[in-house]
Amino acid sequence: MQGVDKRGSQQKERAERRPQTDLRSLISDLRSDELPLRAYVDQLEAYFEQREPQVQAFVEETDRFERLRREARALIERYPQPEARPPLFGVAVGVKDIFHVRGMQTGAGSKVPAVELQGPEAAVVTALKRAGVLVLGKTVTTEFAYFAPGPTRNPYGATHTPGGSSSGSAAAVGAGLCPLALGTQTIGSINRPAAYCGVVGLKPSYERISRAGVIPLSPSLDHVGLFTRDVFSMALAACLVLADWKSAALRKQAVLGIPRGPYLQRASASGLAQFEGACRALARAGFQIKDVPALADFEAIETRHTALVAAEAARVHEAWFAKFDDLYHPKTAALLTRGAMVTEAEIAEAREGRLQLRRELSALMEVQQIDLWIAPAAPGPAPAGLESTGDPVMNLPWTHSGLPSLSVPSGFDEQGLPFGLQLIGAWMGDEDLLAQAETIAAVFNADE
Repeated sequence: MQGVDKRGSQQKERAERRPQTDLRSLISDLRSDELPLRAYVDQLEAYFEQREPQVQAFVEETDRFERLRREARALIERYPQPEARPPLFGVAVGVKDIFHVRGMQTGAGSKVPAVELQGPEAAVVTALKRAGVLVLGKTVTTEFAYFAPGPTRNPYGATHTPGGSSSGSAAAVGAGLCPLALGTQTIGSINRPAAYCGVVGLKPSYERISRAGVIPLSPSLDHVGLFTRDVFSMALAACLVLADWKSAALRKQAVLGIPRGPYLQRASASGLAQFEGACRALARAGFQIKDVPALADFEAIETRHTALVAAEAARVHEAWFAKFDDLYHPKTAALLTRGAMVTEAEIAEAREGRLQLRRELSALMEVQQIDLWIAPAAPGPAPAGLESTGDPVMNLPWTHSGLPSLSVPSGFDEQGLPFGLQLIGAWMGDEDLLAQAETIAAVFNADE
């Protein structure tokens, strides 16, 4: 693939020194004591001290590793016998700072007093703790998961954005600081930063992962999702937190559909060129690919989605904004001001539009006999500069419809910046999406 070998010797050196990021091996080693949990925490600390100042993926925390060692000791005492240990015993997890975690403040990337924002621990955090994880810390988010960026840098280029709003989570996994992280997506906040940071990002079907205990932006559109280094690791984590998980066996090679039309034209020239190259690589690997006219009314979908985000955000933040309006970033303040003018009738129409789009895309998949849609995960590689988090437009229709979407790394540009391929499955077909994604991701791994 284009530029796939241009990663730089420094990044290779860092990869050799960082803690294990392959969940399958890490889980086996931690549960069996092949890698003692205390030694793993030591590794995490040494690498964190080296790499985190460059990436700034985590919210600052006093005595982070003292806390982790206490929690690791408690975990060992609770599960002294390897055969009784839970599936993610000791695995370090980053948690986006809009998720409530017991014993930690939630700041949501804002200047609003943290005491105003607290709430019960997020259901997904509790589920992961039950599976044995250690929370490495809160990861940086844009202000209230909108567009105002935090300090996080792209692990592949410090002068480039990591994306948003799950910037810290994507960068933490991309930099090898942790093998698993939680994020959210309301427009493109999982799939886009995953692409920019060279990792796998899953936005499940709407509400397959509980939103309880997460500060909302737009409840009708917010999705809770995950970041990992590879697809197999994603499946290992997803099966523990997605509601009503059912194991899926790969029955046949997926038929892939390209949504041709105005939506795809929103990618940049370099992004489109890389996407077409990825499609050719998949065709060479034996995948059947169909051009399918789709999303002809994309401009109307985008307008509807943007209005719904603003309207629901204004209602979520009504009390906070009335009290602390001077503490909000101008980008967020403008969103809330705009959203307050959207009528209840317009909100109801936009919510119905989500369901209509889901029905239309599902019907197209059935008529065209395609298993997955494929598209660029972002318009191009991560833009230079840290004042913007990039454009989420390539993720918008899949978030609006609630269909499950997954970003997998698909190559690099001449500067060594990653590209991502977005795979979109059928409604509630997350298990099939992940099963198919492993074979698709293998095509690009083979090119490395």
